[in-house]
Amino acid sequence: MANIIVLGAGLGGTMMAFEMQEKLGANDHLTVIGQGPTYQFVPSNPWVAVRWRERKDIEVDLRKVMDKKKISFETIGATRVHPTSNEVELTDGRKLPYDYLVISTGPDLAFDEIPGFGPEHYTQSICQSEHAEKAAEAVDQLIKNPGPVIIGAVQGASCFGPAYEFALILDTELKKRKMRDRVPMTFVTSEPYIGHLGLDGVGDTKGLLESELRQRHIKWITNAKVKEVQQDKMLVEELSEDGAHKQDHELPFHFSMMLPAFRGVPAVLGVENLVNPRGFVMVNKFQQNMTFPNVFAIGVCVAIPPIGKTAVPVGVPKTGFMIESMVTATAQNIAEMMAGRPPSFVATWNAICLADFGDGGVAFFAQPQIPPRNMNWASKGKWVHYAKIGFEKYFLHKVQVGESMPFYEKFALEVMHIHKLKQEDPTHPEVQ
Repeated sequence: MANIIVLGAGLGGTMMAFEMQEKLGANDHLTVIGQGPTYQFVPSNPWVAVRWRERKDIEVDLRKVMDKKKISFETIGATRVHPTSNEVELTDGRKLPYDYLVISTGPDLAFDEIPGFGPEHYTQSICQSEHAEKAAEAVDQLIKNPGPVIIGAVQGASCFGPAYEFALILDTELKKRKMRDRVPMTFVTSEPYIGHLGLDGVGDTKGLLESELRQRHIKWITNAKVKEVQQDKMLVEELSEDGAHKQDHELPFHFSMMLPAFRGVPAVLGVENLVNPRGFVMVNKFQQNMTFPNVFAIGVCVAIPPIGKTAVPVGVPKTGFMIESMVTATAQNIAEMMAGRPPSFVATWNAICLADFGDGGVAFFAQPQIPPRNMNWASKGKWVHYAKIGFEKYFLHKVQVGESMPFYEKFALEVMHIHKLKQEDPTHPEVQ
């Protein structure tokens, strides 16, 4: 009998639960610990922030889904992981024992690292559905009182795609309202160049996104470090490529949406030999912690070193398909260990991304996501907008029915030679 806990009920945790359940024996038990009962389809948050979607449109009540799948579901969250005693402590003080733990918590949002930053102060966020709702209220005020807008991502951020999406979606919305001419826009990013995305670019994302910003009259500042946000202005230091001070900017704004840096959640932050100083879980190529081999991690909470040196700290994004490949590898590896064999499955970490601009978009495919790559492709067009809508409906349906990968999705990926897994010698795991 094996007792498995999945900590987190976002994209990674939910898919992990569905895949792991298929591999359990009659006497095995699976528990998911979520921070509340609701799954949020985070990629649709930019639409919520301009009221193209309501929050209820992109959320799923997981209680019914988990009950149907016969998965125990705790919705009160966890306060601490205790890997030395194989327990997860819940917020009500209970400690749940485990034989295998999968950490899929997502990140803690580090708004407090910059004075005046975040939804509790002067800037908006689209990292969570409740943030997107608050951003929508701020957009309403912008429409009543047009003025300068600042959008982007601060130092240490690792998620840049949604910032580009929201900037261009807001541009589209303002054009529909015939008021774009009253809203000057500036894109402020810690990236060394437009389209870097924390990945040193994918295909010609630099050219594609620079072209989009130029055509839409959106100015930009790269190698940017946000020093402070005040009620109506942002203080930004621009660095040169070698990290030297280049220029200070005092940017006025009526509305700002800036993505934060991430760090590990309090439940794992500071757990010795489990996480790095920033609180991200350290794993080998099998998604397995090296000190605690019955602990695995998937998704945004995984520690991945940055791609090369940059003037301003830039993290590596964990995109949807990349996370799904981590899920599949982890489910397979736990099944191997339950059968008395060492883990041998490695996630391919391929990336398939659709960035919607409201009236078009950019799609890119990186195989694998982190260079050097076997395939490196990006393209733009109106088809991306409709593809993103289709993907939203498809993925929400998967969550609602409790299925990770229907047969037709497997078939389509096989036809396109896109794989989630590769199998390797388990005797020499390398730290990623």
